[in-house]
Amino acid sequence: MKTIQLGKLFGLPISIAPLAFAGSLILWIGLSLIALYGIKLPLNTSILLGLSATLLHWLWELIHCLGHSLAAKQTGYPMNGIMFGAYGLFALTKYPKDEPELPPFTHIRRALGGPIINGILSIVLYFLLPLWSGNWYWLGLYVLFENIFVYTLQVFLPLGFNDGSTILNNLRKR
Repeated sequence: MKTIQLGKLFGLPISIAPLAFAGSLILWIGLSLIALYGIKLPLNTSILLGLSATLLHWLWELIHCLGHSLAAKQTGYPMNGIMFGAYGLFALTKYPKDEPELPPFTHIRRALGGPIINGILSIVLYFLLPLWSGNWYWLGLYVLFENIFVYTLQVFLPLGFNDGSTILNNLRKR
């Protein structure tokens, strides 16, 4: 899969797979339709909120990956990149291909870095939610729920490609 190089952030090369554009468009349309038909907001507001929610989704994805990066650095086995667009809507954290066999605890610690930072962010968002007024309240509620369920609590639901799977697989090795 050919990726587009975006540059570096905190020393990590950032790239994006073409599938991210399709995933973003689908997410934007889906969230706009939910705002339009589910919440009954005007079309222009629905489109704006859908776009805002999509952009915030990628921000939370970046923060999640940076949490993994911080945890990986602390273990002494750092990441070497982030690629947006895995499965269309997620990012992959990249590690060196020549990395030695690591103990299970190291993998678990690196996997917990993202959910921990999103868990902290969820607490902050919870207390800031009353400040989101009018139609923006729905956007605040969406980002709170996304941070709680997609980025934090997913550690308890191994899906084969997420942090929960990494943790479960390495708990079995112990």
